[in-house]
Amino acid sequence: MRRAVFAILSTIAGLVLLLTFKTQNPTTPALTAPPAAISPSTSTSTGSSSSGSSGSSGSSSSGTKTLTGTAADTRYGPVQVQITVSNGKVTAATSPQYPSNDPRDDEINSYAIPELNQEATAAQSAQIDTISGATYTSEGYITSLQSALDQAGLS
Repeated sequence: MRRAVFAILSTIAGLVLLLTFKTQNPTTPALTAPPAAISPSTSTSTGSSSSGSSGSSGSSSSGTKTLTGTAADTRYGPVQVQITVSNGKVTAATSPQYPSNDPRDDEINSYAIPELNQEATAAQSAQIDTISGATYTSEGYITSLQSALDQAGLS
């Protein structure tokens, strides 16, 4: 009888300890905002267009243009891409707008946005991979990137 009571009390004490155990979040101190761009952009811009309008019609094979894609709404907030085009090539990609409503958004986008910027510049198209763990941001990024590429005549 004593053994049964002791076993039950030990089980209850173990469950209480297990359920009250608190874990630490080791990634919190490392939260930083993503860099604006992966490539330095030139300061000479011959044209600019904002979301929803096309600054120039057709593709320009010379000069430097900065074009901003239409903001794409995602589950966690809008994502917008801005590209710099020089001599018909995408020389830089940035994301002036992305979800940053809470620390988790900042954590995800601190690694996702720079990777997406790099992929967009390397691919010269919107045919880029989504980032694992940042699916919604990636899909919004690709949509806005395609909008900017369409404005540049590079789709």
